[in-house]
Amino acid sequence: MKRNATAVWNGNIKEGNGNITTQSTVLNHTQYSFNSRFADGIGTNPEELLAAAHAGCFTMKLSLDLTEAGFTPDTLETQSVITLDNGKITKSELTLKAKVPGISDEQFQQIAKGAEQTCPVSNAFSFEISLNAQLINE
Repeated sequence: MKRNATAVWNGNIKEGNGNITTQSTVLNHTQYSFNSRFADGIGTNPEELLAAAHAGCFTMKLSLDLTEAGFTPDTLETQSVITLDNGKITKSELTLKAKVPGISDEQFQQIAKGAEQTCPVSNAFSFEISLNAQLINE
């Protein structure tokens, strides 16, 4: 399987701007700029896209691993925070809130850690990855 995206940039780094289009066109000429990356400008940025990819991939992998272990999650909600420090991406912090009936916290933590270590996006990253997984069964 191969997926693609295209980025177009016009102008210099501070005053220029660009757009990103994905194969699915979910992003379709979506604006990005110096301000959307380093300030509060309108549009997306590479770090936000990495965060979305990591949160989405990890959550799907966790769903697969839980299902294979005999558990059906009600809800898996993951946030990824990507850190850009001195021009280098240094970390992805995953925060998970999950409702999974019938699972112990120990089983849940073990399966969640395994998913974090084996999801394809985690494996593509060479920077630090952390996971804070919270089981919320009421």
